[in-house]
Amino acid sequence: MASGNDAKTKLLAIALVLCVALSFPGEGEGRVPFACDPGNGLTRGFKFCNTHLPLHVRVQDLIARLTLPEKIRLVVNNAIAVPRLGIQGYEWWSEALHGVSNVGPGTKFGGAFPGATMFPQVITTAASFNQSLWREIGRVVSDEARAMYNGGQAGLTYWSPNVNIFRDPRWGRGQETPGEDPTLAAKYAASYVRGLQGDGAGNRLKVAACCKHYTAYDLDNWNGVDRFHFNAKVSKQDLEDTYDVPFKACVLEGEVASVMCSYNQVNGKPTCADPDLLRNTIRGQWRLNGYIVSDCDSVGVFYDSQHYTRTPEEAAAEAIKAGLDLDCGPFLAIHTDAAIRKGLISENDLNLALANLITVQMRLGMFDGEPSAQPYGNLGPRDVCTPAHQQLALQAARESIVLLQNRGNSLPLSPARIRTVGVIGPNSEATVTMIGNYAGVACGYTSPLQGIARYVKTAHQAGCRGVACTGNELFGAAETVARQADATVLVMGLDQSVEAETRDRVRLLLPGLQQELVARVARAARGPVILVIMSGGPVDISFAVNDPKISGILWVGYPGQAGGTAIADVIFGQTNPGGRLPMTWYPEGYLSKVPMTNMDMRPNPATGYPGRTYRFYKGPVVFPFGHGLSYSRFTHTLAIAPKQVSVSLTALQPFSNSTLSSEAVRVSHANCDDTLEMEFHVDVRNEGSMDGAHTLLVFTKPPRGKWSQIKQLVNFQKTHVPAGSKQRVKVGVHVCKHLSVVDQFGIRRIPTGQHELHIGDLKHSISVQNTHQINN
Repeated sequence: MASGNDAKTKLLAIALVLCVALSFPGEGEGRVPFACDPGNGLTRGFKFCNTHLPLHVRVQDLIARLTLPEKIRLVVNNAIAVPRLGIQGYEWWSEALHGVSNVGPGTKFGGAFPGATMFPQVITTAASFNQSLWREIGRVVSDEARAMYNGGQAGLTYWSPNVNIFRDPRWGRGQETPGEDPTLAAKYAASYVRGLQGDGAGNRLKVAACCKHYTAYDLDNWNGVDRFHFNAKVSKQDLEDTYDVPFKACVLEGEVASVMCSYNQVNGKPTCADPDLLRNTIRGQWRLNGYIVSDCDSVGVFYDSQHYTRTPEEAAAEAIKAGLDLDCGPFLAIHTDAAIRKGLISENDLNLALANLITVQMRLGMFDGEPSAQPYGNLGPRDVCTPAHQQLALQAARESIVLLQNRGNSLPLSPARIRTVGVIGPNSEATVTMIGNYAGVACGYTSPLQGIARYVKTAHQAGCRGVACTGNELFGAAETVARQADATVLVMGLDQSVEAETRDRVRLLLPGLQQELVARVARAARGPVILVIMSGGPVDISFAVNDPKISGILWVGYPGQAGGTAIADVIFGQTNPGGRLPMTWYPEGYLSKVPMTNMDMRPNPATGYPGRTYRFYKGPVVFPFGHGLSYSRFTHTLAIAPKQVSVSLTALQPFSNSTLSSEAVRVSHANCDDTLEMEFHVDVRNEGSMDGAHTLLVFTKPPRGKWSQIKQLVNFQKTHVPAGSKQRVKVGVHVCKHLSVVDQFGIRRIPTGQHELHIGDLKHSISVQNTHQINN
């Protein structure tokens, strides 16, 4: 039974409230020092403190007052104080992947802030396919971050989100990402960043987000190859249509304030020393309004481990010249002075980096004087772990659970008919496991066992000692529970000992003897058996899919602090599941065909390489990308659907074979205005007896011929549909953005001819023509 644990959770909540009430300093008491204090006669006359002046004037005034040694110590994460200018030291490194985290040194829990709201891990909330939810989570996380900053226990620069593509199912950090699809990752990135950074009124920032790790970073430690030594060989085509897509959306649509370069090399160059990637692309083409930061010790890594330069001064110079503004680590603090003295870079190069950093700090209000008088200055301990925030964490978990299988509609279970439930498995009492990595201290937890115990009487056996499950000595007791219970819930899966940063997986199967435990319990059970998989990455559970004794299967990711409540709510029908898989679940045999070091997305029939993700891999799967069932049945009817569209060239473009042909138009030469935005109206009807949320997925396929037959997600829309009723859903498809493909040279083109749209379970054709048709 779980009643004792429930009491502990209530006591923890009471303790949190008491801690907040007793330990937060009152106004004027124990104040955190701040720059440009109007009570400080020393700084009152400085231009950089004058909020009525333009930002660039204030920035240049501050830089002009700094000495070279001071400047050098301000381009590292633990920036020094400059007491003669009234400037406090600042730690740039804080994390907020799915809640305020204490992974970085900029954030500390304790005192008035014993914890923060821990939302589901990113791969989990990605399964909700709900852009407004992602933005709202960002808003709440930044409320709590600002509150902790006001209390002197956090910074304002958060190195989140991680928007790398989950290319390989073994990647230990795939859990941190929004999944394998570029469109999904891009929309997540823009939504979460906008939630974190606020409405941007007057160029201000609530907190500064950071999209990481740029680019083609998705290997940590596999088969003797680690991220510090890996050279990712990536084609221009894959870079343009896969790896860079979320970062581009971060900057252009999310207006993110920072981008982090990665440890690995791309095509022989460290990303943090590549001007094509940093200065030319992020800041040049995408026009980043913010700063570029290295992953921690990346500059040192490309000198010490990759031996990219002969001397440390050259490494410092290469990074700064490439466009790096901030070094997470001490390398620039140690070696920049020598780089300047040797003429490898100038002091002005350093000034440019400093200007980008100080501009972000000023946009955050860090040089605007009295913090309590600024926007968000009133946030404090009472704004952390609020009931509303914790309810949102529960809502996020509910929306993200994926119903993978429901044999004979055995789910939901009825508490009226099912009086006792056997709860078995190494993750059945999970708490910290549910918040994954890059997490903080949660407000409190509800484990799966506790959640189920709120509905029915429970009998519990772990079955395994941890997810490694190296022995079967507890199996007999678990089988006994299953024989006696009206239903059995097995909570299995992974944790950070199996998948994590620096720890890529070796296999896709359940660890140790977990599979044997599931099979034996299922055989012994007298009632329905529900398998719950808690994991970040996909798991090959083909055995369970094919076991007639296993009725229902749920994937719950790492569901956050309220995960147990959400799992129980779905099992007992309080919540109608509507999550969709954000990644393909491959069979174990797939791994032997794809070295993690092969970055190619597309298949190579000559070598037997099968390709990656649903877009290019066409082999057998356990469950496909986008899969997810419901307790309701939804039908679609296309109400309004354009059938033809014409693409014209911009007036400045000459008509040539390189611009257009009978097969395609270059996007850069097309008139990509709003007239090429097509709107589709789809009526979604809920044919079931339960209200439910339904995600409409829109895929496109280019015309047959020379273009690879990519089925590509281009848009999605989540809608709530009451039982027995219908909702009209409007989704947009833009010709330049959504019907274009990338050729082998990395050039985006719009193929002419018949494009096929898959809208839910409907198919629709659109004819794309160019208005200046010529032949090759």
